[in-house]
Amino acid sequence: MTPNVGGIDRTLRIVAGLVLLSLFFLLEGNARYWGLIGIVPILTGFFRFCPVYPLLGINTCPMKKG
Repeated sequence: MTPNVGGIDRTLRIVAGLVLLSLFFLLEGNARYWGLIGIVPILTGFFRFCPVYPLLGINTCPMKKG
């Protein structure tokens, strides 16, 4: 997996993921489980790879292609 998520994109993904994940602890009832969707941006931020980006031809990572 070649990294395709850059620095700012990575930071925004992790912050947004943490905000969404916090909904799991703040909401009550079945609505709280929507907060678990925050796991996806957290993982894509940590691994620096978004599986949707290659399909769309997007690469925000400043690394040079070898």
